[in-house]
Amino acid sequence: MTERAPLTLYGRAWCHLCDDMRAALEPLLAEFGAQVEVVDVDSDPLLEARYNELVPVLLCDGVELCHYHLDESRVRAALMARAKAASAATR
Repeated sequence: MTERAPLTLYGRAWCHLCDDMRAALEPLLAEFGAQVEVVDVDSDPLLEARYNELVPVLLCDGVELCHYHLDESRVRAALMARAKAASAATR
């Protein structure tokens, strides 16, 4: 079984802020060996209703970290905490 991506980016195909956040995430993904699942809110009426004007919205394990612009320090802290928890679980 493959592990689910820790980060979820809710956005839109035509959203420049979504493109910007995705690009800004790349160095962090590389640094932590993390993955991001990109979800188009327009593909689901419930997601569209929930995140419509907030996109892009970035979550880590279901917890919202930021919207509109990447909060690098908050994302870094979440990924570090996740890495520590994973490390402790394997001991």
